Amino acid sequence: MSGPRGGKGPGGARKAGPSKGAPSRGGPRRGGPQNVGKGNRGAARPEPPPRRSSTGRPNKPGGGSGRGRGRGSGQRGTSPLGNRDGGDGPKGLGGDQVEGRQAVRELLLAGTRRTREVVLAGDLDPAPILDDIIDLADEAKVTIREVSRNKFESMTRTEAAQGVLALAQPLQEYELDDLLVPDAAGRDPFLLLLDGVTDPGNLGAILRSAECAGVTGVVLPRHRAAGVTATVAKSAAGAIEHLRMTRVGGLPKALSQMSEAGVWSVGLDAGGDSAIHQLSVADQPVALVMGAEGSGLSRLVRERCDTIAHIPLVGVLGSLNVSAAAAVALFEVARHRR
Repeated sequence: MSGPRGGKGPGGARKAGPSKGAPSRGGPRRGGPQNVGKGNRGAARPEPPPRRSSTGRPNKPGGGSGRGRGRGSGQRGTSPLGNRDGGDGPKGLGGDQVEGRQAVRELLLAGTRRTREVVLAGDLDPAPILDDIIDLADEAKVTIREVSRNKFESMTRTEAAQGVLALAQPLQEYELDDLLVPDAAGRDPFLLLLDGVTDPGNLGAILRSAECAGVTGVVLPRHRAAGVTATVAKSAAGAIEHLRMTRVGGLPKALSQMSEAGVWSVGLDAGGDSAIHQLSVADQPVALVMGAEGSGLSRLVRERCDTIAHIPLVGVLGSLNVSAAAAVALFEVARHRR
């Protein structure tokens, strides 16, 4: 993971805290694809909604280096995994096959789950990152297997695995309740909810941005959305090793649970009431909700959000890709939280 994220970004004074006025959440909103549009460019900052908490929480105001070791053929080391599904572990989110050099290297560096085997294509040119992977696997006593290019390609699930894949214990799945309290570092919840993102490449890119922005938890729908596949793991470039994630049966119910725990929910949509950089609750326990590609936030999810924000655009195009929009919004919230 990246180091401490210090320093306060520019942006002027923030509102000291939420007022007692309730937001207007009814009625149709101008929404477009996903998450971003020109929206109400000149809208004044709305009064934030009153915190609803039943938990007693006070209402707050306002990598390794390579050693140049060559690769030999065949297998080396021993495998610590007897069960590919990680039988003695918690529920799994998937992610048991990791492809791509950076993703495999981060899997081994993080050590947050057991790695069963690393498989290398036999025709790779020497590279420092490959030496890193071999050294890290040797140190962790993980099997390293070198196979022919044809055999390797038959094992892959992505289009460009870069000659490296790993088989590992599935990712740990957390409970939603675990994400609604400060994390081990004492950080208030900074959550990301994804409302039906179906493209694995977009999901992986979003998770990478989320980890870099300091998100403390990710909530994914269990149905009609992309899961943590090999493509997602590769696109995330190792971010999945450092994010706490959970899946829920329905986001509207999860949003209600967050509200009861004192976590603000902010939907991102083209017809949002305020610009994302005017968000007055960004430095409090907050959940950013991103809509699906094309259709944006679903009706019930939009209605359950405490407020809807938009990203101001000045160009001709009316929207951003969901992964680009997520990056903009996440780092804008992160700027306030510093």
